[in-house]
Amino acid sequence: MTKKLMFGLVFMCMATLASAQNAKAILDAMSTKYKAIPSFTSNIDYTMVNKADGVNNTFEGSIAVKGDMYSLKMGGQEVINNGITVWTYLPDDNEVNIDNHSAEAGDITPSSIYTIYKNGFTYVLLTPVTVAGKKYDVIDLISTDKEAQFYKIRLEIAQSDKTLGKFTMFDNEGSEFSYTISNFNSKVNLKDSDFVFDEAVHSGVEVIDLR
Repeated sequence: MTKKLMFGLVFMCMATLASAQNAKAILDAMSTKYKAIPSFTSNIDYTMVNKADGVNNTFEGSIAVKGDMYSLKMGGQEVINNGITVWTYLPDDNEVNIDNHSAEAGDITPSSIYTIYKNGFTYVLLTPVTVAGKKYDVIDLISTDKEAQFYKIRLEIAQSDKTLGKFTMFDNEGSEFSYTISNFNSKVNLKDSDFVFDEAVHSGVEVIDLR
């Protein structure tokens, strides 16, 4: 092996290591920020694209998060999860399905997206992007589990305040699931009761208990 080739390989290894370290520092800063926020709400624009199948679906929604609990309204349904029970409410049918929350390692939820990088992923720091005048660091999380549902997750993290502006999940069937976050509000005081489906305020709701 020539000295030039050896030097090139060493340089590439050092650059890769530095990129991973820089990416982790950004991810840690984002995670620390969200851990310090008791609860928050935001709007979410969802897009699911599969070019091979000609699929391009979009939905608008909103989310409320407190710790591991969340309430997501999107696509004609509302999913409420208090960490123990999951309610899926379908307003058009006035129907709610109730099931036990089953947390598994590697699950991606509105609560876990801010910490999921800590296990089972390597990091790649990409070129920053600018959206509406705001600069974002772009980091790819590459799953180390070959059987994972999503082999890659791309995060766009604001350089100014370390908030997550967008994340995209890539599966092995060529589908991309993107969530763009806007109107982030951490000045809300959400209660635990906000993450429980209240049958009393949904007159005549059909309850389907799957527990």
